[in-house]
Amino acid sequence: MVSEKVSCCLSPCRSGVEHKVNPLRADFNTSSPWNRPTPISPSPFTMRSTLRLLANVKPRYLEPFAPTGLTGLFTHPSPRPTLIYLYSTTLQKLQAFPESSAYRQSVEALTRHRLQVIESQKPAGFDAWLERVRKTVGAEPERFAKVQRTDGTYTHAAAQQKDGSDDARGEEWDGEGLSATTEGPARTPQQEAEWAKIMNEASETTDKAQHDFYHQDMKWESEPSLDADQISHVEQQIGAGLIEEVIQVAETELKLVDELAKAKVWEELEEKPQPGQWTYFERGN
Repeated sequence: MVSEKVSCCLSPCRSGVEHKVNPLRADFNTSSPWNRPTPISPSPFTMRSTLRLLANVKPRYLEPFAPTGLTGLFTHPSPRPTLIYLYSTTLQKLQAFPESSAYRQSVEALTRHRLQVIESQKPAGFDAWLERVRKTVGAEPERFAKVQRTDGTYTHAAAQQKDGSDDARGEEWDGEGLSATTEGPARTPQQEAEWAKIMNEASETTDKAQHDFYHQDMKWESEPSLDADQISHVEQQIGAGLIEEVIQVAETELKLVDELAKAKVWEELEEKPQPGQWTYFERGN
């Protein structure tokens, strides 16, 4: 085996001070920008300060359908109009109960309070949106009568679809737009024109509800969204968890009010209980 003796030589640098250079690394170029020393990493204190600043940066608006941290519960896309619709409908159905009903009095007080909290928070651009909606409704007042409230405002709670297509079925998985299809055997162009004429006449008549081909679907501009701070304020004022949880409670309460109203629970029982039937279940026993 041939051994090679490695020696160090002295070579003057740009500052005039001699330094040692390994002859095996004769290609080492001290003037190259690629051979500069590694910069010093920031201190842990600097990193903690940066991370703390980044943690304080919160999104202005909550992302719809994003996880909320609760299993099976996702961020609601439009909580304000949904809650207003649910609370307004609940108050309307409670009118069927007697005024002396303790259930009606308690639910009305709670529902009115929460309705006031959610209505007090108006999103940015709400007035401009309301003006556009009024113009749209003015063109077809009969069509939008269902979404108009008694105070003149408009609200809705319905399934939302992405804008860009008037087809309620959306688009195919491959992006190809859906075209209208008809049942039965293939038709000639003349038969297709006659069929289209019948469909148009059925949808343009004033008494649309009597025709099978009339659809209740309507294109409605969504209300501007509340920002994260406004939603947080609503959650703190109501004090019942996330706003998505509040919506679930409002939906369940509306179903309960509807069932109790149908059963007319305020009326006398058809079958009177026997004397002493519930004595065993009294608190004193």
